[in-house]
Amino acid sequence: MPGAGQRRPRQTWRATVSVTLVLVLAGVMLTANAQLSRRGGGDRHPENLAQLVQVRSDQVSDLTTQVAQLEAQVVALTDEADVVLPSLPAELQRASDAAAGSTALTGPGVSVTLRDATDSEIPAGAVADDLVVHQQDVQAVVNALWRGGADAMTIQGERVTNLTAVRCVGNVLFLHGQVYSPPYVIAAIGDPEALNRALDDDLTIRTYREYVVAYGLGWSVEESQDITAPAADGTALLRQASVPPGTEVFG
Repeated sequence: MPGAGQRRPRQTWRATVSVTLVLVLAGVMLTANAQLSRRGGGDRHPENLAQLVQVRSDQVSDLTTQVAQLEAQVVALTDEADVVLPSLPAELQRASDAAAGSTALTGPGVSVTLRDATDSEIPAGAVADDLVVHQQDVQAVVNALWRGGADAMTIQGERVTNLTAVRCVGNVLFLHGQVYSPPYVIAAIGDPEALNRALDDDLTIRTYREYVVAYGLGWSVEESQDITAPAADGTALLRQASVPPGTEVFG
């Protein structure tokens, strides 16, 4: 059959071409793989289980070292906190007591006395208001003593709390529902040196002391080791509102 004799040479040619292409592709792949291996060097990915285990082992070792370093830092910070933190509750409680005035205190400190001018005649260039102690003068002393680190304070023997308001009309002081006339005595418990420094640094007090020299207003500061600040009475304590038991509350 003539057709059968022509088919066999064509199949041989195709087989030869296929084998040649396979070999060429294999060569290209081998060449490319060799080039990649040279370029990758030691950074190439592990090619077997042993290498993979070694890489992971090295990573675990590095992480373990980092964890140990962090644990050492935690221990150091914890030790530091143990030294600092125990004093905080006492300091916070002391500040809270000073603001609320709920506890009587006794200790060293200073007493400041402010007086109206004793001369009944008004000096030339002055007015009557220049000869009396004003609200801002008392408030300046109070603010300065707080800045100086006062632990507790009184005005006219009344405990100063976070509800205390200094109000003056003329030369009369209204405090906790009571009326007081000068001289005004403000006493503070704290470090006398720090309290005196705070008084000296206050600009309003400096102005007042200029009037002391010019018009004879009264100013005196005395240190004491035994100043007493009584607990505030009920009118000067802060209370929170509460709903009586059994009261129905509507949202």
